[in-house]
Amino acid sequence: MEQTETTNTQEKGTYALQFDLGTFEGFNFRENSAIERILTTEEVVNWDHDAEGEAEFWPSGDNAGVGLLFRGQSAVSAHELRDLDKVLQELGDDSTLNFVRIHYAVNSQGTFLNQLTGEQVEDLNINVYLGNSFLDLRKEAAYELFELYYQEAFSAWEKSMCDGLIFDQDIFLDSPSWSVEEIEMNDVKVLVVAPQ
Repeated sequence: MEQTETTNTQEKGTYALQFDLGTFEGFNFRENSAIERILTTEEVVNWDHDAEGEAEFWPSGDNAGVGLLFRGQSAVSAHELRDLDKVLQELGDDSTLNFVRIHYAVNSQGTFLNQLTGEQVEDLNINVYLGNSFLDLRKEAAYELFELYYQEAFSAWEKSMCDGLIFDQDIFLDSPSWSVEEIEMNDVKVLVVAPQ
């Protein structure tokens, strides 16, 4: 019985990604000008810098997750896109939640994308809330985290008959105990809360 090895290579010199990571704009240093067309992720990943000219690329903005992850970078390399695709494969999909968790690992915790694994992403101690309103998400997060981390105080607050005992969600989330990031991806609001 003959066995074949499965790889991410379609043909010699061509790397195939599992996920569509959007399109990219670029600048060709050999031509000393912008690349006139929008490039697919696979064109970027398989760009031959010797044959086609040394070039740099950046997201064109049609993939919110890629835009979030590489926000603030002047250019994105083929290696970074391959590494991202690998982590997404390990996580099983390219959902908003996975992009947000990868963003947190790389941009908040300083983990290098080429060293990041799906298991590390899944082990992150963060709480991610998705919805249509940051006000609603902050309220949901505050009550949920109050109950989760301060069970006795939450129980006492919940059972209290005193009208003056108020739980202020903003004071709770804005305390030094939490790291809070508000992200907007397409039409989805995302709140990321992590204990400090």
